Amino acid sequence: MKEARKILPIYKIEHNCILSRQGDITVGFKVTLPEIFTLSDRDYESYHQAWVKAIKLLPQHCVFHKQDWFCAGSYKADFGAARDSFLSRSSERFFNERECLDHSCYIFLTKKPLGRKLSSSVYSNVLRKSIAPAQVINKSLASDFLDSVGQFVRVMEDSGFVSLHRLTDDELAGTANVPGVLERYCFLLQDGQASVIRDIHLKEGIKVGDKALELYTLSDVEDLPSLCGSQINYDKYSTDRTKFSVGFASPLGQLLPCNHILNQYVFLGDSSVTLKRLEAKKLRLHSLSSYSRENAISRDCVNDFLNEAIASGRLPVKAHFNVLAWSDDTSGQSDMRNLVSSAMAQLDAVAKQETDGQAQIWFAGLPGNEADFPMNDTFDTFLEQATCFFNLESNYRSSVSPFGIRLGDRLTGRPVHVDISDEPISLGFATNRNKFILGPSGSGKSFFTNHMVRSYYEQGAHVVLVDVGHSYKGLCDLVNGYYFTYSQENPIAFNPFYLSDGDVMDTEKKESIKTLLLALWKKDDENFRRSEYVALSNALTLYFEHLESRSDIFPCFNTFYEFLQSQYQSVLDLSKVKEKDFDMGGFLYVLSPYYRGGEFDYLLNATENLDLLNERFIVFELDQVKDHPILFPVITLIIMEVFISKMRKLKGVRKVILLEEAWKAIAKEGMAEYIKYLFKTVRKHFGEAIVVTQEVEDIISSPIVKQAIINNSDCKILLDQSKYQNKFDQIQELLGLTEKEKAQVLSMNKANDPKRKYKEVFISIGGQLSKVYRTEVSLEEYLAYTTEEREKVQVHEYARRYGSIQKGIAVLANELRTK
Repeated sequence: MKEARKILPIYKIEHNCILSRQGDITVGFKVTLPEIFTLSDRDYESYHQAWVKAIKLLPQHCVFHKQDWFCAGSYKADFGAARDSFLSRSSERFFNERECLDHSCYIFLTKKPLGRKLSSSVYSNVLRKSIAPAQVINKSLASDFLDSVGQFVRVMEDSGFVSLHRLTDDELAGTANVPGVLERYCFLLQDGQASVIRDIHLKEGIKVGDKALELYTLSDVEDLPSLCGSQINYDKYSTDRTKFSVGFASPLGQLLPCNHILNQYVFLGDSSVTLKRLEAKKLRLHSLSSYSRENAISRDCVNDFLNEAIASGRLPVKAHFNVLAWSDDTSGQSDMRNLVSSAMAQLDAVAKQETDGQAQIWFAGLPGNEADFPMNDTFDTFLEQATCFFNLESNYRSSVSPFGIRLGDRLTGRPVHVDISDEPISLGFATNRNKFILGPSGSGKSFFTNHMVRSYYEQGAHVVLVDVGHSYKGLCDLVNGYYFTYSQENPIAFNPFYLSDGDVMDTEKKESIKTLLLALWKKDDENFRRSEYVALSNALTLYFEHLESRSDIFPCFNTFYEFLQSQYQSVLDLSKVKEKDFDMGGFLYVLSPYYRGGEFDYLLNATENLDLLNERFIVFELDQVKDHPILFPVITLIIMEVFISKMRKLKGVRKVILLEEAWKAIAKEGMAEYIKYLFKTVRKHFGEAIVVTQEVEDIISSPIVKQAIINNSDCKILLDQSKYQNKFDQIQELLGLTEKEKAQVLSMNKANDPKRKYKEVFISIGGQLSKVYRTEVSLEEYLAYTTEEREKVQVHEYARRYGSIQKGIAVLANELRTK
């Protein structure tokens, strides 16, 4: 047994560098990689070339070491942030302790001094009894090396794929309470875990504390794949028409579901010395080629390598890759072995389990000790091929924006906070917040929209929903919003004459009421005269003045009608207004069905749900009236007035209007211009317009959707399109989707976890950012959102039985869980 301080190769940590006892200088970085499943084939190629360009800038006798940690973790619920919402609390409980794989990535760049003795499996610091510095560190050498490191960082960050954070002295060495990267590697500590000292056993395998480690290497040319590239096809998400790409080494990274560290080494030597060594080897093999066919083949391979190095200007390097895996229990070791072997096989490589040389390789993985790597465990290759084995991706990351919705990552469903409204505008990816949602029946479209609008509502937004199909009844009841729908027993009713607190009778309010009255009076193809317009305007002005002096009169259509019959008729008589200029009798007769005792006397005389300006959640359910020639035009005008009033009067408050399939009916009634106006101007008033549609034919057949809506919706959201995959080219062209986005859309729900119930959703923002997420929710959220008739009836029954929909959902969810 040896004390660590006697064999530890680290001499000192200062100036954000690690200095070894052999005179090596190491600089460390924490790296932020792109999120998995978000890059295209072209992105992977550009990304790969960035690595090649950056590493070529490093000086000779330099070691590039990329270390990716993948540790089993779990989601930690934050019940404090969700205390105000019943559904948010249930979501936190549902995802609490959700297993996932935490990832962190480091890059260590080491400069070896000239004349340093190379390490091997026989000669290594871990086997030496004493360590003495090889030479004193040269200041100019260190300065030149740090200049090269700066160029490396600039090239990588300019590529736009990664960001690098230089590790400080405390992050390298650690503090009293927070372990640094050295301590983390020695004791296998997860990111953010408190310091724990563990015994390290290197005899008969590597053991750190109670964790037994196994090392699998790619260090022999015979074990490597015959072909490599920047990316490979991910069959789980590919279709006959599209190939879904992931990084070439992703099976050893994010897609390997066990505790492991992926080490990637590139050793930059003197290329001229390497080529001379290989020339000598070629001549030696040539002289022996007549004795063995293997020698002749090896000679040709070395010759081809030399030809490519000279002709194409390739940089010859030495490389090594290994997977250091461990399990928290001994029973999982056989599974771990199978997982790693299977992952290697996906690369067409053979996993070699190291035994004799594993201590030296493990010890060389210690940050700052890369120069002590046993070189007999490396292989000759070109830099372009070596970089193909880099892990290129990381987990999905939550947005730093305070506003957004909760979705899940594709691999584990871990919750991620996603902002698809504000952050894209601040980053310059979008110019508006409008959204276009496309998904066939059964794809989870209404489910996703319920989840989205509920999240927006809980964060202070005013939400107006126009629906056909009662998709939002449960959510509306839960948040105690206004639900306008038509039935024989309880017909739909509004009151455009009522002024709520904070509302005033301004020009806009008057204009909206005049537009409504003219729509009730005149036919669509019938024009009104200027005198009629003036007479109506005067009537409204005098009516509201009359209300101010008579507090006992309730503002509604009935009292307005009575005012016209009495006071306003006298005004017209005194002003000697001729009947041809304004036919009061005809006007009253045409509007009599909306007056007390008339066929539609309920429509404009509501006495409840009056404060539409300040009500934050309003649903207009138009299923029963969408084909009604009288009611539907009136209701659409009122909806417009409600939202435009919110848009203009609620300063600094987020406004959302969502048009479900009702947009088709609205467009038929000549309201297309309103939709166009809405999509073009709502962004100026801190608002967003959302249109939801089911069928592809709706997009094609409607010029409103095709031009006004799609062109003014920077956020496009698609649900499962598998039934349209053979004619998706048309959708792709209409929506302006890229080939990468097409592959992402058609990959949805192809490899869902059978143990969990969820649907996937594709979100594209400005054609620049696109991802697929899970829409996975708790049982309580599911019962609030469900559109299944049987489940809706059950929720309604429990709500009636227990006094409120919240209590009903809570009891029903508990019963279903126990079953």
